[in-house]
Amino acid sequence: MRRRNFLKTAGLAAAACLAGRSSATLPAPAAAPTPPPRDPRWRGFNLLELFAADRPAAAFREADFEMMAEWGFNFARIPMSYWHWSRPDPAQWMTIDEKPIRYVDGVVELGRRHGVHINLNLHRIPGYCINGREQEPLDLFTGPAEQRARALAAACHHWAYLARRYRGLPATQLSFDLINEPPSMPPARYVEVVRALVAAIRAEDPQRLIVADGINVGRTPVLELADLGIMQSARGYDPIQVSHYQAPWMDVPGRESWPVPTWPLRIGEAEVWDRARLRRELIVPWQALEARGVKVHVGEWGAFHFTPHAVTLAWMQDLLELWQEAGWGWALWSLRGEFGVLDSTRADVKYEAHRGLQLDRKMLELLQRY
Repeated sequence: MRRRNFLKTAGLAAAACLAGRSSATLPAPAAAPTPPPRDPRWRGFNLLELFAADRPAAAFREADFEMMAEWGFNFARIPMSYWHWSRPDPAQWMTIDEKPIRYVDGVVELGRRHGVHINLNLHRIPGYCINGREQEPLDLFTGPAEQRARALAAACHHWAYLARRYRGLPATQLSFDLINEPPSMPPARYVEVVRALVAAIRAEDPQRLIVADGINVGRTPVLELADLGIMQSARGYDPIQVSHYQAPWMDVPGRESWPVPTWPLRIGEAEVWDRARLRRELIVPWQALEARGVKVHVGEWGAFHFTPHAVTLAWMQDLLELWQEAGWGWALWSLRGEFGVLDSTRADVKYEAHRGLQLDRKMLELLQRY
Protein backbone atom coordinates (compact mmCIF):
# COMPACT_ATOMS: atom_id res chain seq x y z
CA MET A 1 0.00 0.00 0.00
CA ARG A 2 1.34 3.47 -0.88
CA ARG A 3 1.94 5.79 2.04
CA ARG A 4 -0.80 8.22 0.92
CA ASN A 5 -3.38 5.42 0.80
CA PHE A 6 -2.18 4.08 4.14
CA LEU A 7 -2.64 7.46 5.80
CA LYS A 8 -6.08 7.85 4.24
CA THR A 9 -7.12 4.41 5.45
CA ALA A 10 -5.79 4.98 8.96
CA GLY A 11 -7.51 8.37 9.10
CA LEU A 12 -10.86 6.90 8.07
CA ALA A 13 -10.60 4.21 10.71
CA ALA A 14 -9.60 6.61 13.48
CA ALA A 15 -12.33 9.10 12.63
CA ALA A 16 -14.99 6.44 12.55
CA CYS A 17 -13.80 4.96 15.84
CA LEU A 18 -14.15 8.36 17.50
CA ALA A 19 -17.47 9.11 15.84
CA GLY A 20 -18.84 5.76 17.00
CA ARG A 21 -18.77 6.64 20.69
CA SER A 22 -22.18 6.28 22.27
CA SER A 23 -23.78 8.63 24.78
CA ALA A 24 -25.73 5.77 26.42
CA THR A 25 -25.92 5.85 30.19
CA LEU A 26 -23.30 3.44 31.54
CA PRO A 27 -21.72 2.72 34.92
CA ALA A 28 -19.22 5.31 36.06
CA PRO A 29 -15.61 4.14 36.11
CA ALA A 30 -14.16 3.03 39.42
CA ALA A 31 -11.78 5.50 41.01
CA ALA A 32 -8.87 3.06 40.96
CA PRO A 33 -9.44 -0.08 38.84
CA THR A 34 -7.56 -3.12 40.09
CA PRO A 35 -4.47 -3.73 37.94
CA PRO A 36 -4.15 -7.10 36.19
CA PRO A 37 -2.41 -9.86 38.15
CA ARG A 38 1.33 -10.15 37.57
CA ASP A 39 1.33 -13.81 36.59
CA PRO A 40 -2.21 -15.01 35.79
CA ARG A 41 -2.45 -18.76 35.32
CA TRP A 42 -6.15 -18.98 34.61
CA ARG A 43 -7.53 -22.47 33.89
CA GLY A 44 -11.01 -23.23 32.65
CA PHE A 45 -13.30 -23.59 29.67
CA ASN A 46 -14.90 -21.88 26.71
CA LEU A 47 -18.66 -21.35 27.16
CA LEU A 48 -20.57 -21.24 23.89
CA GLU A 49 -23.96 -19.60 24.45
CA LEU A 50 -23.09 -16.63 22.19
CA PHE A 51 -20.70 -18.47 19.86
CA ALA A 52 -22.90 -19.45 16.90
CA ALA A 53 -24.92 -16.80 15.11
CA ASP A 54 -27.11 -19.47 13.48
CA ARG A 55 -28.53 -20.31 16.91
CA PRO A 56 -30.40 -17.89 19.18
CA ALA A 57 -28.45 -16.26 21.97
CA ALA A 58 -29.01 -17.97 25.30
CA ALA A 59 -28.53 -17.12 28.94
CA PHE A 60 -25.45 -18.62 30.53
CA ARG A 61 -26.04 -21.29 33.17
CA GLU A 62 -25.21 -20.56 36.77
CA ALA A 63 -24.78 -24.31 37.28
CA ASP A 64 -21.78 -24.20 34.93
CA PHE A 65 -20.12 -21.61 37.14
CA GLU A 66 -20.98 -23.50 40.30
CA MET A 67 -19.34 -26.62 38.89
CA MET A 68 -16.26 -24.79 37.60
CA ALA A 69 -15.70 -23.12 40.97
CA GLU A 70 -16.37 -26.36 42.86
CA TRP A 71 -13.82 -28.18 40.70
CA GLY A 72 -11.16 -25.50 41.19
CA PHE A 73 -11.30 -23.69 37.82
CA ASN A 74 -11.17 -19.91 37.59
CA PHE A 75 -11.49 -18.89 33.93
CA ALA A 76 -14.21 -18.80 31.27
CA ARG A 77 -13.55 -17.63 27.74
CA ILE A 78 -16.72 -16.37 26.03
CA PRO A 79 -16.48 -16.55 22.20
CA MET A 80 -19.20 -14.30 20.74
CA SER A 81 -20.60 -13.41 17.34
CA TYR A 82 -21.43 -9.75 16.83
CA TRP A 83 -24.41 -10.90 14.75
CA HIS A 84 -26.31 -11.39 18.00
CA TRP A 85 -26.48 -7.61 18.57
CA SER A 86 -25.80 -6.18 15.10
CA ARG A 87 -26.17 -7.23 11.48
CA PRO A 88 -23.74 -8.43 8.79
CA ASP A 89 -24.48 -5.28 6.79
CA PRO A 90 -21.95 -2.42 6.68
CA ALA A 91 -24.84 0.05 6.64
CA GLN A 92 -25.89 -1.24 10.08
CA TRP A 93 -22.54 -2.16 11.61
CA MET A 94 -22.52 0.93 13.82
CA THR A 95 -25.94 0.07 15.29
CA ILE A 96 -25.90 -2.10 18.41
CA ASP A 97 -29.07 -3.63 19.84
CA GLU A 98 -28.62 -3.53 23.61
CA LYS A 99 -31.22 -6.22 24.36
CA PRO A 100 -28.97 -9.21 23.50
CA ILE A 101 -26.12 -7.60 25.43
CA ARG A 102 -27.99 -8.59 28.58
CA TYR A 103 -26.58 -12.08 28.04
CA VAL A 104 -23.07 -10.63 28.17
CA ASP A 105 -24.01 -8.68 31.30
CA GLY A 106 -25.25 -11.95 32.77
CA VAL A 107 -22.07 -13.91 32.21
CA VAL A 108 -19.92 -11.06 33.56
CA GLU A 109 -22.04 -11.10 36.71
CA LEU A 110 -21.87 -14.90 37.02
CA GLY A 111 -18.10 -14.73 36.81
CA ARG A 112 -17.96 -12.07 39.53
CA ARG A 113 -20.33 -14.05 41.74
CA HIS A 114 -18.38 -17.29 41.52
CA GLY A 115 -14.80 -16.02 41.32
CA VAL A 116 -14.33 -17.01 37.67
CA HIS A 117 -12.44 -14.60 35.41
CA ILE A 118 -14.44 -13.72 32.27
CA ASN A 119 -12.60 -13.32 28.97
CA LEU A 120 -14.88 -11.81 26.30
CA ASN A 121 -13.82 -12.74 22.77
CA LEU A 122 -15.21 -11.57 19.43
CA HIS A 123 -15.17 -14.88 17.59
CA ARG A 124 -16.97 -13.11 14.75
CA ILE A 125 -16.03 -9.43 14.42
CA PRO A 126 -17.13 -7.05 11.65
CA GLY A 127 -15.14 -8.19 8.62
CA TYR A 128 -13.79 -11.53 9.85
CA CYS A 129 -14.52 -14.95 11.29
CA ILE A 130 -12.42 -18.11 11.06
CA ASN A 131 -15.68 -20.01 10.37
CA GLY A 132 -17.63 -18.82 7.34
CA ARG A 133 -15.30 -15.93 6.61
CA GLU A 134 -17.00 -15.44 3.23
CA GLN A 135 -20.24 -14.52 5.01
CA GLU A 136 -18.81 -11.15 6.02
CA PRO A 137 -19.74 -8.47 3.48
CA LEU A 138 -16.32 -6.76 3.71
CA ASP A 139 -13.02 -8.36 4.66
CA LEU A 140 -11.13 -6.79 7.54
CA PHE A 141 -7.77 -8.18 6.41
CA THR A 142 -7.71 -8.56 2.62
CA GLY A 143 -10.37 -6.30 1.12
CA PRO A 144 -9.68 -3.04 -0.75
CA ALA A 145 -8.25 -0.29 1.47
CA GLU A 146 -11.46 1.68 2.00
CA GLN A 147 -13.40 -1.52 2.79
CA ARG A 148 -10.75 -2.59 5.30
CA ALA A 149 -10.97 0.83 6.92
CA ARG A 150 -14.75 0.56 7.16
CA ALA A 151 -14.57 -2.89 8.75
CA LEU A 152 -11.89 -1.71 11.18
CA ALA A 153 -13.98 1.32 12.18
CA ALA A 154 -16.92 -0.99 12.94
CA ALA A 155 -14.69 -3.38 14.89
CA CYS A 156 -13.37 -0.43 16.93
CA HIS A 157 -16.95 0.71 17.54
CA HIS A 158 -18.03 -2.67 18.94
CA TRP A 159 -15.05 -3.01 21.26
CA ALA A 160 -15.33 0.61 22.40
CA TYR A 161 -18.99 -0.04 23.24
CA LEU A 162 -18.08 -3.06 25.38
CA ALA A 163 -15.22 -1.14 27.00
CA ARG A 164 -17.59 1.66 28.01
CA ARG A 165 -20.20 -0.75 29.25
CA TYR A 166 -17.82 -2.56 31.59
CA ARG A 167 -15.32 0.16 32.43
CA GLY A 168 -14.29 0.19 36.05
CA LEU A 169 -14.67 -3.56 36.52
CA PRO A 170 -11.39 -4.91 37.90
CA ALA A 171 -9.02 -6.45 35.39
CA THR A 172 -8.88 -9.46 37.71
CA GLN A 173 -12.53 -10.11 36.81
CA LEU A 174 -12.74 -9.23 33.11
CA SER A 175 -10.51 -9.19 30.03
CA PHE A 176 -11.07 -8.71 26.29
CA ASP A 177 -9.75 -11.11 23.62
CA LEU A 178 -9.85 -9.03 20.44
CA ILE A 179 -10.21 -11.36 17.42
CA ASN A 180 -10.48 -15.12 17.38
CA GLU A 181 -7.81 -16.90 15.33
CA PRO A 182 -6.65 -14.38 12.74
CA PRO A 183 -5.69 -15.90 9.39
CA SER A 184 -2.34 -17.03 8.06
CA MET A 185 -0.87 -13.87 6.58
CA PRO A 186 2.06 -11.49 6.99
CA PRO A 187 1.64 -9.78 10.37
CA ALA A 188 1.61 -6.15 9.24
CA ARG A 189 -2.15 -5.79 8.73
CA TYR A 190 -2.97 -7.75 11.89
CA VAL A 191 -0.64 -5.50 13.88
CA GLU A 192 -2.38 -2.43 12.44
CA VAL A 193 -5.80 -3.84 13.39
CA VAL A 194 -4.79 -4.83 16.92
CA ARG A 195 -3.22 -1.44 17.62
CA ALA A 196 -6.41 0.32 16.49
CA LEU A 197 -8.62 -1.93 18.64
CA VAL A 198 -6.40 -1.52 21.70
CA ALA A 199 -6.49 2.27 21.26
CA ALA A 200 -10.29 2.25 20.96
CA ILE A 201 -10.65 0.19 24.15
CA ARG A 202 -8.13 2.20 26.15
CA ALA A 203 -9.79 5.45 25.15
CA GLU A 204 -12.80 4.19 27.13
CA ASP A 205 -11.14 2.07 29.82
CA PRO A 206 -7.36 2.41 30.15
CA GLN A 207 -7.12 -0.35 32.77
CA ARG A 208 -8.82 -3.12 30.79
CA LEU A 209 -6.69 -6.25 30.36
CA ILE A 210 -6.46 -7.08 26.64
CA VAL A 211 -5.52 -10.31 24.87
CA ALA A 212 -4.56 -10.80 21.21
CA ASP A 213 -4.64 -14.24 19.60
CA GLY A 214 -1.55 -15.34 17.75
CA ILE A 215 -1.57 -15.13 13.97
CA ASN A 216 -1.84 -18.24 11.76
CA VAL A 217 -5.11 -19.29 13.46
CA GLY A 218 -3.66 -18.68 16.91
CA ARG A 219 -0.53 -20.77 16.39
CA THR A 220 2.16 -18.11 15.90
CA PRO A 221 3.14 -15.37 18.38
CA VAL A 222 3.28 -11.81 17.10
CA LEU A 223 6.49 -10.21 18.33
CA GLU A 224 5.51 -6.91 16.70
CA LEU A 225 2.85 -6.45 19.42
CA ALA A 226 5.21 -6.99 22.35
CA ASP A 227 5.33 -3.28 23.24
CA LEU A 228 1.56 -2.90 23.70
CA GLY A 229 1.28 -4.20 27.26
CA ILE A 230 -1.22 -6.92 26.32
CA MET A 231 -1.30 -10.71 26.69
CA GLN A 232 -1.22 -13.10 23.74
CA SER A 233 -3.27 -16.27 23.29
CA ALA A 234 -1.94 -19.54 21.86
CA ARG A 235 -3.70 -22.74 20.75
CA GLY A 236 -3.42 -26.43 21.60
CA TYR A 237 -4.85 -28.24 18.59
CA ASP A 238 -1.72 -29.77 17.08
CA PRO A 239 -1.50 -32.27 15.62
CA ILE A 240 -4.93 -31.90 14.04
CA GLN A 241 -4.95 -35.62 13.23
CA VAL A 242 -5.44 -36.10 17.00
CA SER A 243 -7.51 -33.05 17.93
CA HIS A 244 -9.83 -33.04 14.90
CA TYR A 245 -10.11 -36.69 13.93
CA GLN A 246 -13.38 -37.12 11.97
CA ALA A 247 -14.46 -33.54 12.72
CA PRO A 248 -16.99 -32.87 9.94
CA TRP A 249 -16.15 -29.17 9.48
CA MET A 250 -12.46 -29.79 8.72
CA ASP A 251 -11.64 -28.94 5.12
CA VAL A 252 -8.23 -30.62 4.88
CA PRO A 253 -7.11 -32.74 1.90
CA GLY A 254 -7.01 -36.43 2.79
CA ARG A 255 -8.95 -36.01 6.04
CA GLU A 256 -11.26 -38.92 5.18
CA SER A 257 -8.31 -41.31 5.07
CA TRP A 258 -6.73 -40.34 8.40
CA PRO A 259 -6.17 -43.53 10.42
CA VAL A 260 -7.43 -43.83 13.98
CA PRO A 261 -4.95 -41.66 15.91
CA THR A 262 -2.47 -42.88 18.47
CA TRP A 263 -0.25 -40.98 20.89
CA PRO A 264 2.58 -40.47 20.10
CA LEU A 265 1.39 -40.15 16.50
CA ARG A 266 3.31 -41.35 13.46
CA ILE A 267 2.35 -39.83 10.09
CA GLY A 268 3.79 -41.79 7.20
CA GLU A 269 7.34 -43.06 7.45
CA ALA A 270 9.19 -40.00 8.70
CA GLU A 271 6.88 -37.65 10.63
CA VAL A 272 6.30 -38.16 14.35
CA TRP A 273 4.38 -36.09 16.85
CA ASP A 274 5.34 -36.65 20.47
CA ARG A 275 5.96 -34.65 23.63
CA ALA A 276 9.30 -33.38 22.35
CA ARG A 277 7.71 -32.05 19.18
CA LEU A 278 4.89 -30.42 21.15
CA ARG A 279 7.51 -28.58 23.17
CA ARG A 280 9.44 -27.58 20.05
CA GLU A 281 6.45 -26.28 18.10
CA LEU A 282 3.90 -25.15 20.72
CA ILE A 283 6.11 -23.91 23.55
CA VAL A 284 9.52 -22.69 22.36
CA PRO A 285 8.28 -20.09 19.79
CA TRP A 286 6.11 -18.45 22.47
CA GLN A 287 8.96 -18.28 24.94
CA ALA A 288 10.62 -15.74 22.65
CA LEU A 289 7.55 -13.57 23.23
CA GLU A 290 7.71 -14.14 27.00
CA ALA A 291 11.33 -13.00 26.92
CA ARG A 292 9.97 -9.60 25.92
CA GLY A 293 7.71 -9.49 28.99
CA VAL A 294 4.47 -10.69 27.35
CA LYS A 295 2.23 -13.11 29.27
CA VAL A 296 0.88 -16.14 27.37
CA HIS A 297 -2.41 -18.00 27.80
CA VAL A 298 -3.80 -20.90 25.74
CA GLY A 299 -7.28 -19.74 24.74
CA GLU A 300 -8.49 -22.96 23.09
CA TRP A 301 -7.54 -26.62 22.94
CA GLY A 302 -9.00 -30.11 23.12
CA ALA A 303 -9.87 -33.17 21.06
CA PHE A 304 -13.11 -33.95 19.21
CA HIS A 305 -15.08 -36.85 20.62
CA PHE A 306 -14.16 -39.40 17.89
CA THR A 307 -10.53 -39.50 19.00
CA PRO A 308 -10.14 -42.57 21.23
CA HIS A 309 -10.43 -41.59 24.88
CA ALA A 310 -7.12 -43.13 25.97
CA VAL A 311 -5.32 -41.33 23.15
CA THR A 312 -7.04 -38.06 24.04
CA LEU A 313 -6.00 -38.30 27.68
CA ALA A 314 -2.39 -39.21 26.89
CA TRP A 315 -2.06 -36.30 24.45
CA MET A 316 -3.79 -33.93 26.87
CA GLN A 317 -1.47 -34.92 29.71
CA ASP A 318 1.62 -34.08 27.66
CA LEU A 319 0.18 -30.67 26.78
CA LEU A 320 -0.92 -29.96 30.34
CA GLU A 321 2.49 -30.85 31.76
CA LEU A 322 4.22 -28.62 29.22
CA TRP A 323 1.92 -25.68 29.97
CA GLN A 324 2.35 -26.18 33.70
CA GLU A 325 6.13 -26.11 33.27
CA ALA A 326 5.81 -22.94 31.21
CA GLY A 327 3.46 -21.35 33.76
CA TRP A 328 0.63 -20.88 31.25
CA GLY A 329 -3.08 -21.11 31.83
CA TRP A 330 -5.56 -22.62 29.38
CA ALA A 331 -9.24 -22.90 28.42
CA LEU A 332 -10.60 -26.18 27.05
CA TRP A 333 -13.04 -26.01 24.14
CA SER A 334 -15.50 -26.60 25.77
CA LEU A 335 -17.16 -27.39 29.14
CA ARG A 336 -20.16 -29.16 27.61
CA GLY A 337 -20.25 -30.91 24.23
CA GLU A 338 -17.95 -32.93 21.99
CA PHE A 339 -14.68 -31.42 23.32
CA GLY A 340 -15.73 -31.15 26.95
CA VAL A 341 -15.94 -33.01 30.24
CA LEU A 342 -19.75 -32.96 30.18
CA ASP A 343 -22.07 -34.59 27.61
CA SER A 344 -19.26 -35.29 25.15
CA THR A 345 -21.03 -38.44 23.80
CA ARG A 346 -17.81 -40.44 23.48
CA ALA A 347 -18.56 -44.08 22.71
CA ASP A 348 -15.64 -45.37 24.79
CA VAL A 349 -16.26 -43.54 28.09
CA LYS A 350 -18.07 -44.80 31.17
CA TYR A 351 -19.86 -41.63 32.19
CA GLU A 352 -20.89 -40.61 35.68
CA ALA A 353 -24.26 -38.93 36.24
CA HIS A 354 -23.68 -35.42 37.59
CA ARG A 355 -26.39 -32.77 37.98
CA GLY A 356 -28.40 -34.34 35.19
CA LEU A 357 -25.36 -34.37 32.88
CA GLN A 358 -22.90 -37.07 31.82
CA LEU A 359 -19.50 -36.42 33.39
CA ASP A 360 -16.20 -37.72 32.02
CA ARG A 361 -14.57 -38.14 35.43
CA LYS A 362 -11.18 -39.27 34.08
CA MET A 363 -10.82 -36.17 31.91
CA LEU A 364 -11.96 -33.90 34.72
CA GLU A 365 -9.46 -35.35 37.19
CA LEU A 366 -6.67 -35.01 34.62
CA LEU A 367 -7.51 -31.31 34.14
CA GLN A 368 -7.70 -30.73 37.89
CA ARG A 369 -4.13 -32.00 38.37
CA TYR A 370 -2.69 -29.25 36.17
